[in-house]
Amino acid sequence: MLLEPDSTAGACASRALHWPVANGQAGYRIVNRLQAGAAGELLRLKNGLLASRAHVDPKYFYDAAGCALFNSICVQPEYYLTRTEAKIFARHGAEIARHLPAGVQWIDLGCGDGQKSKSWIATVDASRYLGVDIAPEALERALRQIAAHFPALDCAGVLSDFSQMLSIADIIAERPQATPVMFYPGSSLGNFAAPHAFALLKSFRENVGSHGFLLIGVDLVKDARVLEAAYDDAQGVTAAFNRNVLRVVNRLLDADFDPRRFAHWAGFDRQASRIEMRLRSTLDQWVRIGSDARKFRAGESILTEYSHKYTVDGFADLLSKAGFARQRVWTDEAGWFGVFLASG
Repeated sequence: MLLEPDSTAGACASRALHWPVANGQAGYRIVNRLQAGAAGELLRLKNGLLASRAHVDPKYFYDAAGCALFNSICVQPEYYLTRTEAKIFARHGAEIARHLPAGVQWIDLGCGDGQKSKSWIATVDASRYLGVDIAPEALERALRQIAAHFPALDCAGVLSDFSQMLSIADIIAERPQATPVMFYPGSSLGNFAAPHAFALLKSFRENVGSHGFLLIGVDLVKDARVLEAAYDDAQGVTAAFNRNVLRVVNRLLDADFDPRRFAHWAGFDRQASRIEMRLRSTLDQWVRIGSDARKFRAGESILTEYSHKYTVDGFADLLSKAGFARQRVWTDEAGWFGVFLASG
């Protein structure tokens, strides 16, 4: 594996690692597009917690413990999203693939462990796998596993916080004959408010160009009781996941949040069509956040996540405005989840 510096992004120095795989040696490279300026990121995190309406960006959920807890959430009976999307993929994957040319570049946004892409790589006859993630360890692991499973596949990765827009058109252009297909499953776009979601979709369109595709999963509006249960499971796994972000904050900001003093809360805002996930202080308390301190009154909350829900027509309109004029959609029988294949 080769980690390439990116002078345009102020990236770290390069380093070379070579991973053995089952059939000899397979190499891949990672391009670092993370913007320099960790201090600025931490200052934004701190200011969010000190604000009158305290908030944390959901990207801070995903340390090693948070990733493990999220994997546990996905198998809870109340959390329908992962299994419903998987059923749509299983039932309609071959049909979706027929709308794509052979030999595509499969661009896995927020790839994590890359497992969701494994079956697709074979189904669409991909010639290249391009993983994109903010976590270097997860990205390396995903690329190593994909390269081992598909030794003939061209594999590369991009370290990027693409929630702040995506810029990989130059990397895509390295394989001009391979049509780019961006894969963004799991309804992750729902974490962003409408203006940000629209800007992200526009950046996806700009990166894949007029000949590229976006395959994206979105959660659809449904009964509020079903939605709220998915974010507040009976086993308390989501509650543990939510509180874990305070441990991440403690490490990053030298803070002293006590997760036991905050209660998990999730509710559906019908007007905004979104789940809001919060941590509510169970008592009046002072919390040290670095060199500062903040009082949280009993019942005062920290917003940790939005999860917006769409209608089929509403999301189709959003795609069209972002430049994806041609669309197809597949849903489950209950109409709980939608998978869109869109192009310019």
